Amino acid sequence: MKISGTFDVQLKPIDGYAKGEDGVNLGRMSIDKVFVGELAASSQGEMLSAVTQTPGSAGYVAIEQVSGSLSGKKGSFVLQHYGVMDKGQDRLILEVVPDSGCGELKGISGAMLITVEDGKHHYEFDYQL
Repeated sequence: MKISGTFDVQLKPIDGYAKGEDGVNLGRMSIDKVFVGELAASSQGEMLSAVTQTPGSAGYVAIEQVSGSLSGKKGSFVLQHYGVMDKGQDRLILEVVPDSGCGELKGISGAMLITVEDGKHHYEFDYQL
């Protein structure tokens, strides 16, 4: 099943214990999202990032738990993020953590694609249930 929609996201800095060295900025942020479309849900999570001195080069990992309704089924699941940016060329992987589905979403698997156009966040979610 493939669905698409939009989402709003708020990122807020959280104090981290690790300090970057040699010009690398390590960061930690909270993630709060509201999804609109066939995925009518909210999520909360955390992100760790590293931004280098080279413009456009960075990396991040994140975990977020999504709770709400997916194509009319209620429940929750966890998304794991892996993102790398190499001098402006980005690669982003978001996958459902195996066996993280609860409620009517138990057994869910899949991957999400995120794009940003004119400041608006869009998602495509290809999932199996």
